[in-house]
Amino acid sequence: MKPSFIRLLSVIIFCFAVLQCQFVSSQELRLFYDKPAANWNEALPLGSGNMGAMVYGGVSAEEIQLNEETIWAGRPGNNVPKGKYEDIVKIRKLLTEGKNKAAQALSNEAFPRAAPKGLDYGMPYQTFGSLLLDFPDHQVFKHYQRDLDLNKAVSSVSYEVNGVTYKREIFTSLVDHTMRVRITADQPNKISLNVGWKSPHSDVKVGVANKRLFMSGKSSTVDAKEGMVQFYGFVYPDIKGGEVKHLKRNIEIKNANEVILYVAIATNFQNYQDISGNPSRRAELLYHKAKRVDYQNGLNKHIVQYQKFFNRVKLDLGSNDQAKKTTDIRIREFGKKFDPQLVALYFQFGRYLLISSSQPGGQPANLQGIWNDKLSPPWDSKYTVNINTEMNYWPAEVGNLKEMHQPLFKMLKDLSVTGQESAREMYHARGWNMHHNTDLWRISGVVDGGFYGMWPMGGAWLTQHIWQHYLYNGDVSFLREYYDVLKGCALFYLDVLTKDPSGKWLVVSPSISPENSYEAGGVGVSAGTTMDNQLVFDVFHNFIRASNDLKRDVPLRDSVIQLLKQLPPMQVGQHGQLQEWLQDLDKTTDRHRHISHLYGLFPSGQISPFRNPELAQAAKNSLVYRGDKSTGWSMGWKVNWWARLLDGNRAYKLIMDQLSPAPEEQNGQNGGTYPNLLDAHPPFQIDGNFGCTSGIAEMLLQSYDGYIYLMPAWPDELPNGEIKGLVARGGFIVDMSWENKQLTALTIKSTLGGNCRLRISNKIALSINGKKLEEAKEENPNSFYLVNTIKVPTVRAQKGIFQLPETIVYDMNTVKGKVYRFEVQ
Repeated sequence: MKPSFIRLLSVIIFCFAVLQCQFVSSQELRLFYDKPAANWNEALPLGSGNMGAMVYGGVSAEEIQLNEETIWAGRPGNNVPKGKYEDIVKIRKLLTEGKNKAAQALSNEAFPRAAPKGLDYGMPYQTFGSLLLDFPDHQVFKHYQRDLDLNKAVSSVSYEVNGVTYKREIFTSLVDHTMRVRITADQPNKISLNVGWKSPHSDVKVGVANKRLFMSGKSSTVDAKEGMVQFYGFVYPDIKGGEVKHLKRNIEIKNANEVILYVAIATNFQNYQDISGNPSRRAELLYHKAKRVDYQNGLNKHIVQYQKFFNRVKLDLGSNDQAKKTTDIRIREFGKKFDPQLVALYFQFGRYLLISSSQPGGQPANLQGIWNDKLSPPWDSKYTVNINTEMNYWPAEVGNLKEMHQPLFKMLKDLSVTGQESAREMYHARGWNMHHNTDLWRISGVVDGGFYGMWPMGGAWLTQHIWQHYLYNGDVSFLREYYDVLKGCALFYLDVLTKDPSGKWLVVSPSISPENSYEAGGVGVSAGTTMDNQLVFDVFHNFIRASNDLKRDVPLRDSVIQLLKQLPPMQVGQHGQLQEWLQDLDKTTDRHRHISHLYGLFPSGQISPFRNPELAQAAKNSLVYRGDKSTGWSMGWKVNWWARLLDGNRAYKLIMDQLSPAPEEQNGQNGGTYPNLLDAHPPFQIDGNFGCTSGIAEMLLQSYDGYIYLMPAWPDELPNGEIKGLVARGGFIVDMSWENKQLTALTIKSTLGGNCRLRISNKIALSINGKKLEEAKEENPNSFYLVNTIKVPTVRAQKGIFQLPETIVYDMNTVKGKVYRFEVQ
């Protein structure tokens, strides 16, 4: 061949190879670093639902900090105070009389900031301790790398010492719920280390039994309440070559070819009422299940189980040279250098965290998922249900991880029992309720006093997840199983609603708009906050529809319908804002992290830009007044709000704010992301991760307003990409590609059948087999897309006019199980 042709062929082959590499790299979902973690916020998280691990990746001294999901302080018991009903009646009366400061003072007195003697405000989630690996000869090293592979849920560490390459591979198995640490070297007889435990618990015992190094103890005492959760964990070394010495408090391994460490942890926790289990026997059973297969088979089974969930959704936004840099550098540079693959990595990291921290049969993800190294973590790492626990589960349905929702539903069943005590004792009401926090013991009373804790709406918000799961999956047997939880929640508000101070409406009183105040001196207790009204609106509608679908409780349904008519409308106040309170009390200078009255925009769907643009504009004004920069979880929520307001560029700006380095200080409201991609309040809270994952999904797909809206809020910064596997309500699974922000390919699988209504840019025409889809007329006949009609809002002042994009809406009848591939023009 001629030299010029050879050169041309070489260039073509090279270009093809580069394109292939770009495609592969854009799909490579890996956090990686060139040095060990300097602190906990740089360690890498692994999880099997029950067990959480933070891998530091040290060389001469490795620490793997461990959690077990049921190691909490305290013991069975609720925190409902006696004799508080009269105080609540008095607070309600003071609010009716306009004596707001007196009402707050009485609330603070009746429910003091510090828990009264004999009562607790919830127990903290606590660490188990750490596995310590000491490599005495590994002081000087080179070629270091550690990573977390999201495609496999495996972490690894590699480096070279004296010409020998060492590697550690760590995973927490989703199959047998134990951890394995595999240590290898590329030369024989080179692995020597000491294995030990450490724990901050005071009551622990470390020893050797049956060739295992164990650590046992019980959860620590908090607020004079003795911890009664007993735990037992052990590490068993399986070595090839070399020798093992079992010493009093550690294991010494010398000159091995390969070492596999099996780690099992269990507790005596059976359920929130029962702690009669045998932790050592449970740990042994976990270990024996793990040892039934060899290491490679165990790893393969774990990867298969993990990928069954993780691989359902693929997101490709392209890649560039930024993806070659370590993750900590990419976070530092994200605001300055274009890095589309980091957005996809961050989205999938949220899905990874949910799979790892919320497995069926276990506990829900708490304020830190399952990762916590303290005995007294920030906010006790409890379940804070005035936003944070709910946010943890926003990606579950749309992100094709419906099974991860199950632990939350199980907790709701528990709370529907314990919450009967707080409903009965504190409010003289039927049904059940809870306030703004709960824990492993399913407490339902007030937590943190009469300002933060006087919010009887926790159950109202949590039960939305039951109804939304039904809307996504159409599972009537599921609805039947959880119907009484919905019914009990509705019963509570049926009994406690009372006339507002003006006498016009029925409202919840006393309550608060979570953690915010409207008068100087910390006055927050109020009647008829906007969020409360929106929540009761949803609780009542969910019960009415569930009762109708299951043909149950017709008289009760009629009673609920009558009260539903008497709820207040949403209101636009003097600044053109959506009012947070029943009275027009908002301040344009308020920068509070909670913007609770926008619950109606997201996650609820009561505010629609197309149906009520005046409310959408008012919500937008409220968002603008509050500002962008805040705590991590608050910015995560804002991504979702801006997506619902169809502003993809503003939503992306919030993602950029969130993907900025978290401050060194472990307090404040600065938000940001730690080097290990975990969210900062600061300090670490996991909800911001889940909120941003949900927000990215909302930017791509919305399915709440009677239709599926494709690419409703996609930013200019990410013009090209592909998503596969997002789920819309009604059981529609959506794959789509786009170029220059225009849809280029669309495939939808209908898992339930029924009408599929699509809203897209009017620049796009859809057809199937050459036949153009019909434009939609009237309301969507698909019952999963029924829109609950809100009252006409009260508008005091308008500021701005909401600009709607030009769209077209199509209808298409679908058959259950059929896949539809559209032609896009």
